[in-house]
Formats: sequence, C-alpha cells, structure tokens
Amino acid sequence: MLTAKSYRKRLHGWLSYAFASEVFVIVSLTLFLPICLEQFARDNGYLLPDKTIPCTGVPGEPQDGRCVVKIGWVWIDTASFSLYTYSASVALQALTVISMGGIADHPPHRKVLLLTFAYLGATAATLFLLLTSSSPVWWLASGLACIANVGFGASIVAMNSYLPSLAKDAPEVVAVMDELQDAPGDSSSHESENPDAPLIAPTAERTALQARYENELSRATSRISSLGVAIGYGAGICLLALALIPVIKLKGTTFSLRLAIGSSGIWWALFTIPAALWLPGASSIDEPSPKDWSFRHEIVAAWKRLGGMLHPREIAKLRNTFKYLAAWFLLSDGFTTITSTAVLFGKTTLHMQPSALIVIGVLTPLAGIGGSLMWPFLQRSFGWSNLRVLTTLVMLASVVPAYGCLGFLPLFHGEDKVRFGGLTSPEEMFVLALYFGSIYGAFQSFARAFYAELLPPGEEARWYGLFSITDKSSSFIGPLIVGLIADTTGNIRYSFFFLVFMVWAAVPVLLSVNVERGRKDARDYRYRA
Repeated sequence: MLTAKSYRKRLHGWLSYAFASEVFVIVSLTLFLPICLEQFARDNGYLLPDKTIPCTGVPGEPQDGRCVVKIGWVWIDTASFSLYTYSASVALQALTVISMGGIADHPPHRKVLLLTFAYLGATAATLFLLLTSSSPVWWLASGLACIANVGFGASIVAMNSYLPSLAKDAPEVVAVMDELQDAPGDSSSHESENPDAPLIAPTAERTALQARYENELSRATSRISSLGVAIGYGAGICLLALALIPVIKLKGTTFSLRLAIGSSGIWWALFTIPAALWLPGASSIDEPSPKDWSFRHEIVAAWKRLGGMLHPREIAKLRNTFKYLAAWFLLSDGFTTITSTAVLFGKTTLHMQPSALIVIGVLTPLAGIGGSLMWPFLQRSFGWSNLRVLTTLVMLASVVPAYGCLGFLPLFHGEDKVRFGGLTSPEEMFVLALYFGSIYGAFQSFARAFYAELLPPGEEARWYGLFSITDKSSSFIGPLIVGLIADTTGNIRYSFFFLVFMVWAAVPVLLSVNVERGRKDARDYRYRA
C-alpha cells in the first residue's frame, strides 16, 4: 500500500511528463511542423503550370498559383509534403509501439523506455534549429519530424500505462476498496489469481459497494487523465505565447518556425527531468535475470503476442474492448486529421499569416484547458458515464468539418458571394478554434480514461500499445487520403467531407460498447497462446 506522500510523488511525476511532452503536440505537431514542412517545400518549390517560377518569388510580393516541389522524380503539392511526412511518421510509430509493448509492461523497463523515447524525440525537435530550408539536404526535415513523432508516441504509451494504477491507488478509490473488503459477505467467490479484481459476493451491501467502487475508479481515471491534459495544454499555451514574439518580429520567416519547433524540443527535454526523478523505476526485487530476459526476445515475443491478441478467439473474449478500438480507429483519425488539415487549410486557402495561425494555436489549447476541466464537472453533476460524455463530444466535434463543407454552397461563390460562413474567412477560424479546442481537450482525456476501464489488469502497456497502434493506423490513412484529395482536386476543402464521414461512422460502433460487460471480461481475461 502506497503512502500518501509516495502516491503524490508518482502522480506529480506522471503529470510532469504531461507538462513536458504535450508542448511538442500543441506547439509543433499540430501547428508549427505542418507549417514549417510546407514552408520548407515552398522555399524549394515552383508554381504550376510552368514549374519555372519559384513559389517564394520576390520577397514581399505575393505569388498566386498552386505550388509544387520535386521529391525524387515526383512533383507533389507543398501541402501534401507535410501530410505525407506525417503519414510516414505514424507508420513508423506504429511499428515501434508494437515492438515495445511487452517491454513497457515490465515495470523495471517502463520508465527506461519512456525516458529513452522522450529524449530521442526532444533531440530530433531541437535539431530543427540547425537545419535551414536553403540547405541542399532540406528534405531531412521530414526525417527529423518522423523521429520526433515516433519518440513522442512511444513515450506516451509508456506514460499511459501508469494511468490505471494511479487511478486504483487514488485515496478515494482505496477508501471504497477498504470498505468493500471489510463488508460482510461470502468471500469464497474472490478469484485469488486476479488480485486486482475487487471481492464480489451476493450480498446487497457488497453489490452496492462493488458498483460504487467501479464508479469511483471510473471518475478517478477520467479526473487524472483530464488533469494531465489540462496541465499539458497550459504548458503549450505558455510556449506558444513565447513563440509568438519571434514570429511577429521576424514576420513569419522559416527561421521563426524552426525556432518554435526547436524550443518545444528543449522544453520537452528539460521538464522530463521531474518525471525521471519521481516516476517509479527498477528495484532489486523485480529486476529480471539476464538469463531469462532480453530486449530481442521481448521484441520478437511482442509481435507474436500481437498476432495472438488479434486472433478471433481472443477478440471474442474482449469483444467490447475491440469494439471500442474499432470506434477509436475512426475517431482518432478524424480528430487528429481535423487539426492538421485546418492549419494547412488556413495557410493555403485562407492565406492566413503564421502569426494568425499561432493565435489560433493559443486559442485551441486555451479552450482545451477549460473543456478538460469543465466536462468532468458536468459528468459529476449529471451522473453521466464516460461513454455518454465521449459520445456527446464526438457529435459536437463533427460540426467543425460539416461547417467547412458549407463553403461549397453557391452562396459563398461568385462576385457577390457572402464573405462570412462556411469557413470562407479567416475570422471564422478563430471562432472554430475556441469551439473545437473545448471539445478536443475533453475528448483526449475521456477517450484515454474510458479505454482504461476495459483493460486486463497487469497488461496496461501492451493494450495501450494496441490503443496507440489503432490510433496511428488510422492517422496514417487520414493524412494520406487528405493529401491525395489535395493533389487530385487542388482544393483541400474537399477533405472535410471525408472527415465528416470518419467521425459519424464511429458513433454507432461506440454506442454498441457494453461497459459493464467489458469491465468484467477484462478482469476475467487470461491470454492463451
């Protein structure tokens, strides 16, 4: 049993990594990296149809026309260069996460993996300070972006694997568990081989305490997850505010964009130090023997285990967990691609300046802080389950791409077109940033918390790895399709139809999840090779 001081230390270590790593997502991954990669390509690209006039042209003079850049033997849209890079990074991230799942489930190595990938990603982001768009190897920016994203994604899997144990050790959850264990009743039904499962007996008192325990655990999970998102968003806002100064002073030059990305890497590395000090690491009791454990063996075993986990027999045992993963496949694609597409849409279609996009980047996480703190309060006030909150957030988020689709209406075209509505003016981007941010922050926390309810005890990292793989598999498809849409049509607005479909298609799958049955199946789950 953890003391109150030890628990606070672990919780603060976990939150400190959220404070460190979320900055990379807010400042770089969703804002500056797409812009910077597009700008790198634009600085080396040419205007269609002749492909002889540089896209940058004479400084201070706007250049009209579609900009393409030659990569190898292929000419691609400069916006697509950013999207293709992201697709490649999430594919590599998925491969990495599969390989490390079993290692991260080994407590002595969970912290080592978190720190290794954290500093790998932070270093790659920092190196943007040294690479210029005029360099003959400017395309290495794509490789650095991939490494940084892989480092972030892999470290987050290790971080998320701490969440279920943090929720179970929360004081309010432990208090109910103590009542449950002390309550009179038949203890013979307790499954000794599953010590994480609460005692269950047929008495009315114990049944009520069991339900109370499940609800308290669910609320604690969503509360800790929401707190992590809010703290991470707060850190992102702080750095975005600082990044706004050089971007304005340097008038949105490529160097100012590189400076913002490099700063996020430095922040990431610096504030990971408290997590290195406070999160639990290896002990002499659980340190494995070199004779029966090796990284190579665990990597091979992880791929074999993934195949076993996806066997129809295992899926049937945890059908509700896999139903949620199917919904998550669509939802994660929709949400992450909405953010990256919106930034590129604002830059290439609405011709917004980098300083304006930074303001949007500040407004979104600022609203996200409010949303991540407000929705748990609404949940407690109305007694909603995590599933109901999550479904509501998904439906509210679908309004954003649906609104962008309205821009195709005749009302917004022609000489006498209306200059506001259907996402046809820069001003609308600021309003949508506040709206979507308030939803996205809460969505991230509740999606992670709801999944924690459906996990087999003791296998958190492995299953959060599958959670991340599902996320990255869809995120690979989303930007790829949006890139193809932009290349084929020359108008990135068409991608909003795809995003609406992805989000709406997930709702019936999400509603089919039976939470109570899913919890029981997870507690009773035993993997059989």
